[in-house]
Amino acid sequence: MNSRGSKKAGRAKVIMVQGTTSHAGKSMFATALCRIFAQEGLRVAPFKSQNMSLNSFVTPDGGEFGRAQAVQADAARVAPTVEMNPILLKPEAERRSQVVVMGKPLRVASAREYYEMKLELWPVVTAALDNLLSNYDMVVIEGAGSPAEINLKEHEIVNMRVALYAQAPVVLVGDIDRGGVFASLAGTMLLLEPEERALVKAIVINKFRGDPSLLDSGLEMILERTGVPVVGVVPYYTDIHVPEEDSLGIDPDEQSSAEAVLDVAVIRLPHIANFDDFDPLRQEPGVRVRYVGGRAELGRPDLIVIPGSKTTVADLLWLGENGMVEAVKQRRSEGVPVIGICGGYQMLGRRVLDPDGVESEQAEVEGLGLLPVETVFEGDKATHQVKGTVNSRLGLLEDYAHTGGDGDVVGYEIHMGRTTGEAVESLFNISERSGQAVNASDGAVDSEGLTLGTYMHGLFHNHGLRRTILLNLARRKGVKLPEGSALDLDGEYDKLADHIRQHVDMDVIYQMAGLR
Repeated sequence: MNSRGSKKAGRAKVIMVQGTTSHAGKSMFATALCRIFAQEGLRVAPFKSQNMSLNSFVTPDGGEFGRAQAVQADAARVAPTVEMNPILLKPEAERRSQVVVMGKPLRVASAREYYEMKLELWPVVTAALDNLLSNYDMVVIEGAGSPAEINLKEHEIVNMRVALYAQAPVVLVGDIDRGGVFASLAGTMLLLEPEERALVKAIVINKFRGDPSLLDSGLEMILERTGVPVVGVVPYYTDIHVPEEDSLGIDPDEQSSAEAVLDVAVIRLPHIANFDDFDPLRQEPGVRVRYVGGRAELGRPDLIVIPGSKTTVADLLWLGENGMVEAVKQRRSEGVPVIGICGGYQMLGRRVLDPDGVESEQAEVEGLGLLPVETVFEGDKATHQVKGTVNSRLGLLEDYAHTGGDGDVVGYEIHMGRTTGEAVESLFNISERSGQAVNASDGAVDSEGLTLGTYMHGLFHNHGLRRTILLNLARRKGVKLPEGSALDLDGEYDKLADHIRQHVDMDVIYQMAGLR
């Protein structure tokens, strides 16, 4: 273990959140701590050395990193930087991932190739963490998966190696909703090395449903077996809306509404990316969002959305193989509107061309042909925060200026391809990319204004644009859409912080972090 080293004392205080499994609630708890410490007047930075996710975000200067750390930075009320997530793995087809290092793509690697790269990337991790420790009052570190994956432990650079380097006290989070939480907590502690075990100072049980007193005997046994106290039992919640880190967070039990008047079908692509694009739709009163994976599930929705994808070609071929290409085209011919975002926009065109094998071995794949454009993949990835105005006023965007949508729209771009077409009406006029003034266009609209394509992620986070689309869908259907309000994400962070304060012994957390 001596090869892991230890960090010299830095200015910032530090605390780390690890979990017994993926989706145990690490990101949620780390996000809550970012907001809680910010509420205490501290300048807080999140940190996750390595993130594997198709949900990514773009910093103001054009660096790509994990969406979860962007959410945590937002909760901490600080600007996002790539140091907060120096290594991002974006899975592709054929068991390989694009490796993004300090905001820029480095290479595409198989699982074994990346395993061999890890220790070479360790100095990148430590340099990024040291930078945050030197410039903030508090760093909230998040682990990944489980720290007890003994077959991968030798080269791990995200859990206990980071905790030991930073000498960070660890909160271990377990998910009781999936069962076996006591075994996973005790087993995790058992498999840690003594110096690692010594850093675990508190345990939190997450996603509990029922009477907490029924856990008393189990909590006592965990303390006896591990020597670590359970400092909180956090109830399962459905009324706090903070973006999820990965597609495991898409809960089918929360997608239906008895009062829904509009049905939106989002195609759940095998490599769906940035699915948090649809969070604002899921929170709109009267709107039901369904994630559909096959033709039989599609039905006849009021709107079909093809989301972003890390591997457009592979997911386009998947759409064809399971009958979804013909199903979407059939619904569109029957008058159902279709929106494509990023990879989904590319799929809506006539062809996707990859002559240099940037993304796949398929040099050319036929698209859905719903927009008169085609995409050519290029080696350079476009990553920008963008600002612009709506260009079209047809179909779904009719009366845009009269529904609260007469200002700028904002979002971000993350894509490899370049999409062009002749005599195509653009969806947006882009005035700013990565803080620089530009005069460019984005996206395309068909002649009816019912097929829209764009590279802009965050499309539905623009309140006026979202409400215009929904009101036009309701008008076409002949139903009344309930009143909606702009998403108050800042208020959701406060609700999450209050939830954790209520159910976790924060005095212990403050003591761990060296605040009291």
